[in-house]
Amino acid sequence: MRFFDWDAELSDEERDRLIESLVEKTHRYKMESAVIFFLEMHKPLTYVASQSMLLGSGFLSPLFGPENVQKYSKLFETRENVERLIRRIEERYALSESAPDPNPILPS
Repeated sequence: MRFFDWDAELSDEERDRLIESLVEKTHRYKMESAVIFFLEMHKPLTYVASQSMLLGSGFLSPLFGPENVQKYSKLFETRENVERLIRRIEERYALSESAPDPNPILPS
């Protein structure tokens, strides 16, 4: 069994990798508006939510892996990271809106 430090800080590279992963998943499912609304609405509770992830890690770890639970709880520990995530989702959405549609609906 591999042990790791629950108190370890998240590096900038790891933080950016986690944010990009969430941005791509959000874009893949076209959930940008819902995710931004949810994050903005719950931004004041980010620290409480991250601590709740740690509290529930006994249930979450078998599903997502203890390292992922630790990393995402560290990501959502600060409002700055949530704001970074929101900005990246908005930037990704703006890029996809400005790009031409690969499957345009042609009039019959």
